[in-house]
Amino acid sequence: MAEPATVVQLADLGNAGLLRRLGALLYDLLAITALLMLAGFAAITFTDGNAVPAGTLWFQAILILVVATFFCGFWIAGGQTIGMRAWRLKLIRDDNKAGTAVGLATALTRFVAAWLSLLPLGLGFLWILIDRRRLAWHDRLSGTRVVYLPKSIRYR
Repeated sequence: MAEPATVVQLADLGNAGLLRRLGALLYDLLAITALLMLAGFAAITFTDGNAVPAGTLWFQAILILVVATFFCGFWIAGGQTIGMRAWRLKLIRDDNKAGTAVGLATALTRFVAAWLSLLPLGLGFLWILIDRRRLAWHDRLSGTRVVYLPKSIRYR
């Protein structure tokens, strides 16, 4: 018979490393690519079947909205995107309510801060390698962290 799983608080789990996070991001990018293609097909219906001209602001805004909705929606709904679920990661708050779900303001802050982490050649993400708590810039800026969920543990 299998041993009962240990029950721990999410706030007590260790932070995820860079490779696991990048693996989850790769999965998410596949899903996002599909969503962006669907948005492109939908946009063609508003241009009478013609391609949307490059640099069209309304189309760029729609694409950004699709990506933001994907990440923020999953983070708010359960703390896990599709890729995070596959790689056993979960986003939690890292403040006095540590271990609880993030709200809309925190999710949006994290989304914008993640782009800031990417701009200087991904240095904000690579920061995980030298930070003693394994936090990226966007983790710190948004007051969140990504924890690894071991298989043998049940979570509260």
